[in-house]
This record gives sequence, structure tokens and C-alpha cells, in this order.
Amino acid sequence: MIYIKKPENFNARFDVVSCFVEHDEEILLLHRQDHKPQGSTWGVPAGKVDDGEDIIQTMQREIQEETGYNLDGEHLFYFDKVYVSYPDYDFVYHIFHVKVADRSSVVINEGEHKDFKWVSPKKALQMDLIQDEDACIELFYGI
Repeated sequence: MIYIKKPENFNARFDVVSCFVEHDEEILLLHRQDHKPQGSTWGVPAGKVDDGEDIIQTMQREIQEETGYNLDGEHLFYFDKVYVSYPDYDFVYHIFHVKVADRSSVVINEGEHKDFKWVSPKKALQMDLIQDEDACIELFYGI
């Protein structure tokens, strides 16, 4: 479950960054490998913040690792953070946005993802998304 305001007794174990990579009003969704947690679901490029990294460095690294895009941090727009509470742990989820000029240059990391699609935010809501991705799409796009 996600929260806009930090809930009482929230104890984040880590931070995660995510990014709506957008081209011509469609967002890039990655299809998770079956062996990954919440396998065979769709989500945006995302990942945990490593020790010594700031969230912009992490977002650049994750986008590069998961899509092949090398983005300048100045083009990343920081939207907001939400607080995610799962039964076993809590984490802070940072949401970024970036517009890309070319959608043909996506190269996925096959160790993590098995496919990708460009879809409208509304169409994304009809897909089998990773937990709470729908709420983040609705929050960012005002759907």
C-alpha cells in the first residue's frame, strides 16, 4: 500500500527510485522475468538506491542498466516520493519522469526483463502491473 504522507510506525529499510520514461505520450513498461520478485508483471525502470549513491545517480544507473538509455541527470524531473508499506517491510519510493526523443533504442537487460512495451498511461492501468504501480501512474498522470 502506498501513502502520500509518511504513516505512523513507518520504518523504511531502503529507498527505491522509479521513472516514467515517456515518448509521444506513451510510457515505457518493462516485463519482469518470471524468476524475479513479482515475476511476469509490468513496471517502469526502477531499483534500489545503493550505498554512496544519491537518487539521481541511482536513477541514471537503473535507466541505463534496464533500458540502455544514457541520460543526463539534468533531464530527469523529480516528481515526488511516496511511502510504501508491504507486510514484511517499508520503503521510500521516489518517482521521476523523463521524455526521450527516440523510442527505438531500448535495449533491455534480459537477466531482469523479458520484454518491453510503449503504452499510454490509461492502457498501462489495464495491464498486470507490479504491486502499487497503478497508484503511481494515477498519481503522476492525474487519472
